Amino acid sequence: MSAAQKKLFIQTLGCAMNVRDSEHIIAELKQKEDYELTQDISEADLILINTCSVREKPVHKLFSEVGGFEKVKKAGAKIGVCGCTASHLGSEIFKRAPYVDFVLGARNVSKISAAVKTPKFISTDINHDESEYAFGEFRGSPYKSHINISIGCDKKCTYCIVPHTRGDEISIPANLILREVKKAAEGGAKEIFLLGQNVNNYGKRFSGAHEKIDFSDLLVKISEIDGVERIRFTSPHPLHMDDKFLEIFSQNPKICKSMHMPLQSGNTKVLREMKRGYTKEWFLDRAARLRAMCPGVSISTDIIVAFPGETEEEFEDTMDVLEKVRFEQIFSFKYSPRPMTKAAEFTNQIPDAAASARLTRLQSRHNEILDEIVAAQKGKIFDVYFEELRANGGVAGRSFNNFLVQVAGSEELLGKTLKVRVNDPKRMVLYGELVGQI
Repeated sequence: MSAAQKKLFIQTLGCAMNVRDSEHIIAELKQKEDYELTQDISEADLILINTCSVREKPVHKLFSEVGGFEKVKKAGAKIGVCGCTASHLGSEIFKRAPYVDFVLGARNVSKISAAVKTPKFISTDINHDESEYAFGEFRGSPYKSHINISIGCDKKCTYCIVPHTRGDEISIPANLILREVKKAAEGGAKEIFLLGQNVNNYGKRFSGAHEKIDFSDLLVKISEIDGVERIRFTSPHPLHMDDKFLEIFSQNPKICKSMHMPLQSGNTKVLREMKRGYTKEWFLDRAARLRAMCPGVSISTDIIVAFPGETEEEFEDTMDVLEKVRFEQIFSFKYSPRPMTKAAEFTNQIPDAAASARLTRLQSRHNEILDEIVAAQKGKIFDVYFEELRANGGVAGRSFNNFLVQVAGSEELLGKTLKVRVNDPKRMVLYGELVGQI
């Protein structure tokens, strides 16, 4: 290690897109500025927090975290705020936390070198185009690779701040994606995880002239690359789940059989006010078709309760969809007004007590459904791709349909796909034993 090598500490909040942005930041700083990662904040020359702003909580967390960083950092160390909160608060961050050295928005990751070198640097341009920028190679895990296939979002959901922090949707050219997949597979990553705000809207708009290609075609091309064994993606939009997409998803043997279908609300009127573009009936039709075409598929979803104006009767529609689809996983939240969004201006906000009661009811019922789903996994044999060491001599990985499965073992299992019989299924983890190699 050279004497000049500097230390980087980075904390990532939020979604998989943020995780990939952090990997891009690390790659840039390693290659161009000679930084090395550290887990010890007190020795870091540069402390970064990559932020999320989808809900209120992560925004509050940002200021408490950077306040904590300021107290423990060594003399001369810099603090940078990146990501979605950086995009929407911009220079406000300097006012609220004057010890922050730079602010870098979610669409400006490629400017990290300039940010580090420039006092009070700020760049939050949501129209900055990084769709063809060649980032260096860095992956948090050697076993899988997160790959962006688009940036930004064209949807105008009335509750969502993301279009205001990540800008308009632009697809990344297929040749760049395929090159990155090939490189990751050659480096030993057997699982490819594709990222975008609406992955199945891929191909609608590129920066320049590119061959016409949709998400289904892209999945097929990726599945043909040597070394790729599993393909996952997030997040598709229910509106774009056409029959072609569902067929390729169901039939291609390399595409993992887990689908994230963000519902948000089960009521058509609320969906219209959210500007989601589909109805309760459309969502149920797509979910039923997916279950019929792809037995064993796991379906996860996002649900917002107590959207402005949501009545008890309308909330019942969400509960009805929960009963009909029986999601394997839900991410559920109380509606939280976000700056720059339409819904924040709505005057019919729901009192917090009513919102909390709905959330509790939804989560309690989902836990009951989940316990039934989990209990039904006992005795089943899954192909598990091991990628994580756990405490107390455990090794964990995902089944093809996205259950987290753990067995007793050590690092020699990492990077292997092995058959596991589940003998002790729990809500968060299915515990089992090895029954042989594929």
